[in-house]
Amino acid sequence: MAETSKQKKNPNSALAKPLQPSNELAAVVGSSPLPRTEVVSKVWEYIKANNLQNPANKREILADAKLQAVFGGKDKVSMFEMNKHFGQHLS
Repeated sequence: MAETSKQKKNPNSALAKPLQPSNELAAVVGSSPLPRTEVVSKVWEYIKANNLQNPANKREILADAKLQAVFGGKDKVSMFEMNKHFGQHLS
């Protein structure tokens, strides 16, 4: 059984590795290194706290000034496109 638990942890190790957010992303999630999963969670907390989901289309994120910096200046992105932008802001 010990081998099984080791195998389960390996695929997620890249997702669990803390990464340093850029200054733009740090304005939303904080400046300390975070795993990708935590970055996504914190961005969603920010989106919900600031009511940035399009009420007509919940899959669409309406970017405020902080999120526009992360999303390459776009006013809105889909929730699926959002994760693509995070990769450019994590190192």
